[in-house]
Amino acid sequence: MNLVIVDYKAGNVQSVLFALERLGVQATLSADAETIKAADKVIFPGVGEASSAMAQLKARNLDKLLPTLEQPFFGVCLGMQLLCKHSEEGNTDLLGIIPLEVKRFETELKVPHMGWNQLEKLNSPLFEGIQEQEFVYYVHSFYVPLSQYTIAETSYPEPFSAALQYKNFYAAQFHPEKSGPAGAQILKNFLAL
Repeated sequence: MNLVIVDYKAGNVQSVLFALERLGVQATLSADAETIKAADKVIFPGVGEASSAMAQLKARNLDKLLPTLEQPFFGVCLGMQLLCKHSEEGNTDLLGIIPLEVKRFETELKVPHMGWNQLEKLNSPLFEGIQEQEFVYYVHSFYVPLSQYTIAETSYPEPFSAALQYKNFYAAQFHPEKSGPAGAQILKNFLAL
């Protein structure tokens, strides 16, 4: 399998690479349009802040390329948020692939939402073999509200989108690469799509 991890200097690529290696899968790190287009599957990790991540994508013309991809695509954490239309973080226009807004947590609870929390209402082949109430690992201050594209939920304290699917674009707000056996299973499920 030709698996490419989008390398745009705003992703936690090393931990994703290590998680894939534990599954016996080699991936290519690339920001090259032809390499990404030729991939069987694409993983799009992200950490940091939305506007600087978008600047990195634009500098590499990836903001034009990524919405055109037709192979299975998996956005992780900030990578999920960047697939949406707009973020309250820095009032940033995003890739616009999924027509949703990214909101800032308004809660008495500690922000960022950091640590282990449970998945609920799983509704996708991405969660094959994953139990309701399974714990996964989060680090985020912004979230995507529930919508018709939500394929899993988590509450903090209100429910939000733990994962999204729109056409060939799958995405998780949590970090599967840091979520132990459950996260490994989710990565395996993505690779099997």
